[in-house]
Amino acid sequence: MDPGLSIHSNNYLNTGRMKKVVVTGASGFVGGLLCRTLLKQGHSVRALVRRTSDLSGLPSPSTVETFELAYGDVTDYWSLLDAFFGCDVIFHAAAAVEPWLPDPSIFFSVNVGGLKNVVQAAKETKTIEKVIYTSSMVALGSTDGYVADESQVHHEKYFYTEYERSKVAADKVASQAAAEGLPIVTLYPGLVYGPGKLTTGNALAKMLIARFTGLLPGYMGCGNDRLSFCHVDDVVGGHIAAMDKGRSGERYLLTGENASISHVLDLAAIITRTEKPRFSIPLWVIEACGWLSVLISHFTGKLPLVSPPSVHVLRHQWEFSCEKARIELDYNPRSLKEGLGTAGWYSSEVKISHACGNGR
Repeated sequence: MDPGLSIHSNNYLNTGRMKKVVVTGASGFVGGLLCRTLLKQGHSVRALVRRTSDLSGLPSPSTVETFELAYGDVTDYWSLLDAFFGCDVIFHAAAAVEPWLPDPSIFFSVNVGGLKNVVQAAKETKTIEKVIYTSSMVALGSTDGYVADESQVHHEKYFYTEYERSKVAADKVASQAAAEGLPIVTLYPGLVYGPGKLTTGNALAKMLIARFTGLLPGYMGCGNDRLSFCHVDDVVGGHIAAMDKGRSGERYLLTGENASISHVLDLAAIITRTEKPRFSIPLWVIEACGWLSVLISHFTGKLPLVSPPSVHVLRHQWEFSCEKARIELDYNPRSLKEGLGTAGWYSSEVKISHACGNGR
C-alpha cells in the first residue's frame, strides 16, 4: 500500500454475494447517502475522502465492521490505486459541482482528470467488475422545448457553465473507456434534492431555505425554465440498481419530474402552509446580483450564493425522460409533491419547517 494513503477500519470482509465497493466523493450529498445505503444492504464499503473532508454524513469505521475510510484524492492516481485495491465495484461520484469557481481549471482537473485517473486505476485493478460513473444531465445539453433521452449528444457550440463544459469532456473519457472494454456505466442525475448536506449538489434545499428565510422573496424569472428534479433517495437507488442491472457501456438518465422553479416554490408553499411568492424577480436582476457576489467573493474568499453562470442555466430548459432507467433499472422516481413533502428537509440542525416560522 502507498504510504501516503491511510485506511482505517476493522476487518474488511466480503460475505456471500455482497460486494466490496469503493465510493469516491463519499463525503458529499449523494456519496454519503450512497455509502450508508450500501452498508444497510450488506455490502462492504470503502469511502475515499480527503484529509479536509467533512465526514459528518458518514458512519464511524470504529462502529461498523464493513466500513472503512481511505484518504486520497481523485487527482492523485496512486491514492486511487490503493483505494481500489481488492474492490469489486467503483462508484465514482466525486466532482467539482459549483456553477462558478475563481479558478475554472479545477473543474477539469477534478471532473476530467479525476475520471481519467479512475479509469486507469480501474484497469490496473484486476478485481474490478464494474465502474459506476456519476455524470449529470447537463452533460447532454439543454433541451429548450422538447424532452430528451440518453441518445442526445451535447452540441458543444456553447456552454453555460464551466462545470457543464467539464462534464461533457468527461463523458468522452467514459465513452472511450467503454469502447476499450472497461465495464463502465454512466448515470445522469437531474437536479438532485432531499434531506442531507447543504452542498452545491443539494442546491434546491439551499434555494428553499433562502425562500423561507427571506433571502429569496420572489419567483426567479418568469417561470419559463424547466428542470428535471430527482429525490436523492431515488438517485442512490438508481446507482445501486446500476451495479446489478446496468449494462456495461450504457447510459442511464436518473431524472424525475420536469417542472419550473416557480412550480417548486408554489408546491413548497402549499406543503408548508405559507404564502406563495407575490412577485417575480427578473433574471437580469439576479444576474446583476451574481456579478456583484462574484466581485465580493474575490475579497472574502467565500463562494457566492448566486453567480452569472447559474442564471444562464435558468434561461434554458433541461427536460429529460428516465424511461430507459425505469425499464432496465426499475428506477421509479417520486413526484415533486411527494419528495418535497418528505419529512427531514433540513440543513444540519435547522429544518425548513423551523425556518418557515422564523423567516419573515
